Parts: sequence; C-alpha cells; structure tokens
Amino acid sequence: MTEPVGETAPEAPEDMDREDVGQEDTGQEGGAAPEGASASAGTADASAESAGPAESAEASAEKAPEVSEAQAELAAQRELRARIEARKAEKAGPVTSGTKLSGAAADLLAAVRAVEGGSASGGAFFAPAPEPPRPARPAEATVRPAAPAAPTAPAAPTAGALAGVREVLARGGAPEALAGRVVGALGEQAAEALTEDPWRLLAVPGVRPEQADGFARALLGGACGPDDPRRAVALTVWLLDRAALQGHTALTVDEVAAGLARHQVPDPETAVGTAVSEGAVLLFQEEDEAPREPEDDEEGEAAAEDAGPDEDPAEPALLGLDRYALAEESLADGLARLVRTVTPREWDGGELERAVGGHGLVLHTGGEAARAEPLELAATARERGLRVLVTVHDAERLTEEERASGTAVALAALLSGTAGPGRDEEGALALDLLVVLDAPQLDVETGAMLVEALPDGCRLLLSGDPEVLGATGPGAVFADALAARVCPRVASRRPDPGPLGELVSGIGVGELNQVEAPGKEVVIVPVRDAGEAVHRTVQLVADSVPRAFGLTPEQTRVITVGHGGSAGTRALNTALKQRLNPGPGRFGGYDPGDRVAYAPVPGRTVTGTVLGADAEGLRVRTGDGEVLVPKERVESALRHGWALTAHQAAGGRWPAVVVVLPGDAAPGLSRPWVYTAFGRAERHLSVVHGVDRALPRSVAEVLAPARTTRLRPLLTALLADPGEE
Repeated sequence: MTEPVGETAPEAPEDMDREDVGQEDTGQEGGAAPEGASASAGTADASAESAGPAESAEASAEKAPEVSEAQAELAAQRELRARIEARKAEKAGPVTSGTKLSGAAADLLAAVRAVEGGSASGGAFFAPAPEPPRPARPAEATVRPAAPAAPTAPAAPTAGALAGVREVLARGGAPEALAGRVVGALGEQAAEALTEDPWRLLAVPGVRPEQADGFARALLGGACGPDDPRRAVALTVWLLDRAALQGHTALTVDEVAAGLARHQVPDPETAVGTAVSEGAVLLFQEEDEAPREPEDDEEGEAAAEDAGPDEDPAEPALLGLDRYALAEESLADGLARLVRTVTPREWDGGELERAVGGHGLVLHTGGEAARAEPLELAATARERGLRVLVTVHDAERLTEEERASGTAVALAALLSGTAGPGRDEEGALALDLLVVLDAPQLDVETGAMLVEALPDGCRLLLSGDPEVLGATGPGAVFADALAARVCPRVASRRPDPGPLGELVSGIGVGELNQVEAPGKEVVIVPVRDAGEAVHRTVQLVADSVPRAFGLTPEQTRVITVGHGGSAGTRALNTALKQRLNPGPGRFGGYDPGDRVAYAPVPGRTVTGTVLGADAEGLRVRTGDGEVLVPKERVESALRHGWALTAHQAAGGRWPAVVVVLPGDAAPGLSRPWVYTAFGRAERHLSVVHGVDRALPRSVAEVLAPARTTRLRPLLTALLADPGEE
C-alpha cells in the first residue's frame, strides 16, 4: 500500500457503534457476532442503541400501518408460510430426526412431540392467528406462491384498541405514544394481551428486557418475579429475535440458556423447555448426513472413544423462530425442486456455460471482474432462445441499456412485481434461466421467495464474491449453498485489474500489501483523531477527489464502521451536508439535493437524492425510480447518505470511495469488513487512516464469525451425492 505521509500517531476517542446488520434504521447493533459461543444470544442487549418505552415517547408517534413497496413481498411471504404449513400437514409417518438426543435436549424434543401429538398445550406466543385450513393438494403438485396482488392499505388500528392500550401503558408507567406500535405488534386485542402477559411488550421493536420488567412490576406488583414462566417465554423469543439481527436463523440450546441466565432467569433449561412446549420457539436436531472421515486410524479411534459406546456424533440441538425455520425449509425444498426438474443439456463453451447447461443450480464465485462472466452467459443463453433475466442487489448498478431493455432488474423490483417478466396464474416467473448477481447479499427469507417463484425446469445461477460481508438479514444462503457441496461450483480465474484489484485481492487472502499507484488510485491520509478524520473526509469529497479525477461529490461515497461516535455516519453526514448542500432542513431535517439512505423495510437500504416534499411525505429519487417516503416514516426510515456503513454499501460500487478509520474504529474491523469497504471503489480509494497497526492486524487475523443457520444440513439431506463428498 502507498506509504502514509505525515504523522500517524492516533489517539483513541470514545467507543463508537459497530455496524448495523439487521435493522439499520433503528440503531440496533450487529455486524459482528457476540464473543464466545454462549454469548451469541445476549450481547446485543448491552450495546444496542434501540429505544425502549421511556425513550420512545418523543421518537415515536402513533401511526397507522402504511403501504410500502414491500407489501407484495409480505403478501408472498404470508402465502409462503400457509403453503408450507399445508405441505407439512400432508406428510405421513413419524419424524425421525432427533432420535440421537439425550438429556435435556431429549426432554425438550419430547415436549415438542407432545405438542405435535395433541397431548400438551401448544398455544402460540407472538404468533399470528392460524389461517383457515386449505384443501389438500395432490402430493405430486408443484406448489408456488400466487402472483403478488396490488398493495392495499392495511386496516388502521381502531380508536377503541388504541384507547385500551393507552390505558394499560399508563398503568404500567410506559409512554402512551407507544400505543400505535403495540397494536401493530400485538393486534386489536393488544390491551387484553398486555394485561394477561405484560412481557409481551417485548414484541414491540426497541423495547428492552429491563423496560419490560419494569412494566410488568407496575402491573403485577408482588405477583411479578424473575422466574415467571411468561417472562421466560418472552425472553427466549426476544433472544432469538436479537440473534436474527446478527444474521443467525437459530441458536444452540446452550446459547439461549446462557442468554437467559444473563437476564437472571433462575432455571434457564426449564425456561427453554417452557418456551418450546408453549410453541413460542421450535427445537431442531439436524442429522449429520455426511460425517467427516477420520484422516487416520488413531484419529478414528479417539473419535469413537469420545462418542461413547452407544452414541453417534450429532449436531447440537438448535432453537429457532418459525418464520426463519419455514423460510429455510422452503428454500431448501425449492432449490431441490430446481435441481430435480431441470432437463440437462450439453452446451458448448467454457466451464460455467457447460455447468449451467447440465444443472438446475450452479454457484459462481469471483471478484468484481468476474461479474462479466455470468453476464456473458446470459447473453449466450438468450441467443439459444431461452428466457433469461439478470437480477442485481443494488439498482444503481444497472446500466441504462439494461434498464431500457429489461434484461436486468433490481431484486426488490423483481419480487414486488414492478419489474421483470411478470408471473403466471400459479405465481411462477416466465423464465428458463435466472442469474443472481451479488448472491452473498441474499438473506434466507428473500431467497425463499425468489426460489419459490421460479417454475419447474428453470436454471438458477447464483454468482458473487464469498469474501464480502454477508446479507443484512438473517441467513447465509450463498455461503451455506457453497458449504453443502450439492451442486457445481465454478470459480472465476479473472483477476480484478489495476492497483485497486491487486490491493483487494491481497486483503482476501489476509495480506495488506503495498501497491504501486502511479495514477493515485490508492491514497493514504493519516489522521491523529476523529475530529481531524471528519475534516479531512469533507476536504477529500468536496475538493481533492473532484479536482484530481474530474468527479462530482455525488460520485464519491464515504464508508465508516458505524453510525455513532465522533466519526460515524451521523457526524460525517452532518459535516458533509454543511459543506455540500447547506440548508435549514425544512422538510423534516432534509432539503432538496440531500443525499439520503432510505430503508423501505428493515434490513434493506437504498440510496437516493431528495427531490422535494408535499403533504404526503418526502419525494426521493433512487435507483428504483422516484419513491415517496411517508411523512410519519421520515424520522425512522431515512438518514443522510453521503456516508454509509460497509453493510449498507455492500453490493454497490462508486467511482471514488473514502474509507474513514478513526482510532476508535479498530474493534469493528475484520478482514471481510476491510475487503468490502475497499472493494467498493472503481477508480480511486482514499483511506483516512487513524488506526495504526490495527488495520493490517485485522486483515491478517480477524475473520467474520460464522452465522448459525440450518440451510446447509437441509440441502445436504435433500441433495447430497456421495461422490461430491
């Protein structure tokens, strides 16, 4: 890397927030997994910025649910859940998984069996009311979601429901401004639900356990205690919800029990059993379909001794929420359907083309330069007469030719039905081949909706760089599919060009190399503290980069570790607005011309520019076109967007990027973070560097923590070929 110029001794300002992963608009922390296996479920509690009842009075207002661009996706998801439930009801015969359990895990599984068999209560907690039973489908029928209907406005909370909730909140000492959010989370009977079980307040986003405990004490008085079973169930669900913000779709029983212990639950194991028996969470025991072969006889003997005479090695028991369990099972079933229904063809051409011709699912890996390969394949497939579509994570990466021809669309637009080939009466897309770029950004629920929308016989190519940060939502679809080894995997040999390509490629293998940058492709800007980091960043975006490369400030993105702190996105965006687009912020803090980051749904961020405002809300131009941000959502779903976190920037690319690393950013750095942030630059990268040796150390030593998911074993069970292992 180019040698730094000037002084490099950084000071360490206050700690800053780490990366948002799951709900970037709420300020909830994520991005790095908790320390230690047993801490996965509970670490976010201490560090999250989310506001509870007392702090939300000013930040939240009563509002009716609004129509968003995600309504079609949500409708498809509801259809998906109901369909999978019908599919499960058709299955005959006992479920054999979990037969190798013993001890507490076996007791938990027995409780689940009791609920399933009808001999024990299985009342759902935080679960929607069951839909009416559907007629059974023939076993051989292909089940797909119906075509998305036009979004309709959900019914607003009734005045009676709001009044009842306000009265209960007032008795519990919680701000009445929460009433709208409570009704949105718990439904029209929210007042009765809270009176019966005050800890259901934890279902409201932003409420923390200590706040729910205080609310329960105010309502229940002496009848309230840390061992209350209702508290145990609510905390178990809350821990799994928090884990989903960090990318997990499940946690081990031990991790959940440890999280409950940190919240003073006296008997965590019993509490977990209560949550399972009440139907609040699901228990899974995945069989290891492909155990690793021992390398030698001694290792095999040692493994046998460790397993004991009557025990076989088994995966740890997992706990999960039904929404993610259904999504993973649906995704695995859908991928298996594509693999089994495709008609193999012998296509001439390179390795990728031959693989896609002969298989229903193919994985393609490589850096930025490798993106050209699936695009070339798509063009060739069209010449063969196939119906082909390319979908990307970030609409800003679409070219004008792709927009005009419709050959490539943004994934969100495809799923919502606003772009793409449309769907038939069964909800299937009219496609023979779908190419998904930026596949590491697929979370499990989005992946399930996408795969379920593909018709039998359609080929699916998932392409992406496995070194980048994963999806902001729960799940690791691309990584799990690679690890399952159930389909062809084609690794690109096309290197990223130039000094930037050389730098990023080195980071991918753990080396932060010096690179020759004769055209100032890479520049290091040393700083001493966060204040200087903000000053130099504004100078680079407003003056230095435009002057040196002929770029506008709109063509430059700033990337930093977190939202908070003295050099986080909030501080940087404030300084950049003052310099680049000063104004009074007359539209809810925004002015026409402001660069913004908009989260239409939690976990998905799009960037755009403010066009203006009217009585309904703020008009923003994004890569998807012009969108209206309702005025009641401006505060919660919008923030200035000159500076982004690396998770928000993943999937995007800009001519110039300024990566800001003040001294207090060191704890948030890892190899995938640096790889993702540095790799967003096309022509120029400036590194505002104040972390000293922490940068090369993080590249060499700090890997991304693994996400706990169930997709890999599900795919292995459905599709594993002994020859692949």
